[in-house]
Amino acid sequence: MSSFRDNAEHHRYELDASEGDSFADYRDANGTRQILHVETAPQARGQGYAAKLMDAIVADARANGRKLTPFCSYARAYFARNASAGDVLG
Repeated sequence: MSSFRDNAEHHRYELDASEGDSFADYRDANGTRQILHVETAPQARGQGYAAKLMDAIVADARANGRKLTPFCSYARAYFARNASAGDVLG
């Protein structure tokens, strides 16, 4: 089981999982939330946690009327693979 949160104090989204945590650093600029870096703990890589984190970030953006701009390569690749998430791109 995993838990997702927006850790606004540290400008990062976090996904906790028993295998290891994932996070996405962000900054708010130019009217969008810019996703700067996505990372998963080494022991949890390859298990889909970064994608689950991005799914939760997209859901959060929709719920809060926020637009996202992917800056890191993983976030850009996620949006390239998930056309249905394109509605939150800013």
